[in-house]
Amino acid sequence: MIIGVPKEVYPGEARVAWVPSVLPAMIKAGFEFVVEAGAGLAAGYTDEAFTAKGARLGSRADVFQQAEIITQVLCPGANDRTGGEDLRQIRPGQYWVGFFRPLGDLKTVQAVAATGATALALELMPRITRAQSMDVLSSMATIAGYKAVILAANQLPRLLPMFTTAAGTVTPARVLVIGAGVAGLQAIATAKRLGAVISAYDLRPAVKEQVQSLGARFVELPLDTQNSEDARGYAKQQDETFYQKQRELLHKTVAESDVVITTAVVPGQKAPVLVTRAMVEAMAPGSVIVDMAAERGGNCELTQSGRIAEVNGVHLIGLINLAGTVPYHASQLYARNLANYLGLLFKGGRKEPDWNDQIAADTVLARGREIVQSRVRDFYKLPAAAAQA
Repeated sequence: MIIGVPKEVYPGEARVAWVPSVLPAMIKAGFEFVVEAGAGLAAGYTDEAFTAKGARLGSRADVFQQAEIITQVLCPGANDRTGGEDLRQIRPGQYWVGFFRPLGDLKTVQAVAATGATALALELMPRITRAQSMDVLSSMATIAGYKAVILAANQLPRLLPMFTTAAGTVTPARVLVIGAGVAGLQAIATAKRLGAVISAYDLRPAVKEQVQSLGARFVELPLDTQNSEDARGYAKQQDETFYQKQRELLHKTVAESDVVITTAVVPGQKAPVLVTRAMVEAMAPGSVIVDMAAERGGNCELTQSGRIAEVNGVHLIGLINLAGTVPYHASQLYARNLANYLGLLFKGGRKEPDWNDQIAADTVLARGREIVQSRVRDFYKLPAAAAQA
């Protein structure tokens, strides 16, 4: 089967779906590659590097016309700026793989389904052991968690580690990470490597051991957290009474921190507000908040999505797509996840995935001009999809 690699067209997106080093193993497994000229340049991968590993180059039109599997980082939905242009190029019968943000906008998901392509949404990858090597969300979250700490360190007017010098001792910075998922845990590990004193909070008590294993103090609050996560291991949306109580209990910890990194998102929902104006105003001038939920509305009520703002001397970093700011390695991890995923779906030269396999069944968003993913249909309150052969 021919895999197509078009250049990413979202403004400022530097990642590319495949990198040259991953191609030989895929070609050995029976795949071919057609890559849009210049697709990898922004990430640090030249056209010559792709052709040296067996790919052939073409125009964007060539990629969409020749490929049986179109692979992108940001497909329509995830690319809400220019992704609609590709809806006119995709054709019935093709496989379309990437981020679609399936719980973002029903009209866009319906438009993707209407193309007749089989859309495979990587955000829907099940959290099972067998799928860990295919989990693109975790790969990107790992990079984003690392970059969040680097951004904070760059903005903070003090050192993160303790220094003992002839002029005296410099005390370490205090970092609070709210949300101990993949991004939060990587933020903890990175801040620890840089020498900060770290505390972390998550409404899921089960992550306490992971937080402590990385050298951070786990902040425990007297809250009822029995319904804290869903069957997939993600944090569940709580009611406003819960969040109000949580904010009250976190106020002192936030105020005492030099850096606060927030990572709390609930799939398909606006990010919960965890840091209020009052908390920000209680922080010392020069403190930094990195709001990794900025694209979903932000965990801090003062966050400005896509911008670095300042309130009472506190810097609020609301930059989005942090993984995309490290495109070389983000593309590398994405490509490895993609290779494992497509290697499973089309194992042994099969032309169609085994739709009874949980990984295939959970990630197929649209097929046969219909939204077939039950989780997505339930989210939009659509009736059950018709059975497909």
